[in-house]
Amino acid sequence: MDAELIERAQRGDREAFGQLVSRHYDFVHATAWRWSGSSTDADDIAQEVCVKLGAAIRGFRGASRFRTWLYTLTLNAARDHRRKLAREEQTSRAYAAEPRQGAPAGNDDDEISSELWAAVRALPERQCDAVLLVYGEGLSHSAAADVMGCSETTVSWQVHEARKRLKAMLGKEEV
Repeated sequence: MDAELIERAQRGDREAFGQLVSRHYDFVHATAWRWSGSSTDADDIAQEVCVKLGAAIRGFRGASRFRTWLYTLTLNAARDHRRKLAREEQTSRAYAAEPRQGAPAGNDDDEISSELWAAVRALPERQCDAVLLVYGEGLSHSAAADVMGCSETTVSWQVHEARKRLKAMLGKEEV
């Protein structure tokens, strides 16, 4: 079904494009939320992906699965959003504005989970991507390698290094 919608959307069929977006929007939004940790940011990222998808769909050649390609598009949008937020925060600090505050804390499990995913998002970009794809998205190392454009062993190494960093960052025995 996706193949037909993609082909029609590439030819400029707006209805097919709309169906394709509707079909994959929840996936894009959920992925964006795991990358950003914020539903507001996830809304912005998902919207950006949908806008970019309009122009990018013509470039989809089917070399990888559509969902893998969409992961990559979403990952790039999330990275761009994170950089934009970092620039905005830097500008705010330059003007002595209040820094952004996180969401109110929930129960202990929510706090631990939030703390862990916040630490994951603070990792170097490649390690963060590997952990989010493997643990957040449930992808195999092979599938994560396809999304990241690297080898499976590189993903394994990035995950290994991320686990060591997270253990040090969180002061825990087991991560």
